[in-house]
Amino acid sequence: QAALVESGGGLVQAGDSLRLSCKASLSNFDLYDLSWFRQYPGKEREWVAGISWRGPIRKYAESVEGRFTISRDNGQRMVHLRMNNLNADDTGVYFCAARARGRDEYSYWGQGTQVIVSS
Repeated sequence: QAALVESGGGLVQAGDSLRLSCKASLSNFDLYDLSWFRQYPGKEREWVAGISWRGPIRKYAESVEGRFTISRDNGQRMVHLRMNNLNADDTGVYFCAARARGRDEYSYWGQGTQVIVSS
């Protein structure tokens, strides 16, 4: 069983919205920092948004600030990414990742879900 499984990607038009979800099978899910990353073919994977295990504290890449919202549901072991006002630059494969409390690196990654924004 995969530790993280994303869903919710698809083909949309510029200006549309999408909600990505990531289901985790991790025990002690509430003690993980969670993030969304994205990668466009031929480009480096980039961090998009993160939510801490404590607080929680939410942070966003400048390119998505004000348009994307990350949230978590510890009871359901899920993390979501609400994406509004999408544009062509948001196209890519979106991955969720989990980092255990106190660790520097993300230990768990999903397989990704593709988002294509047509302009």
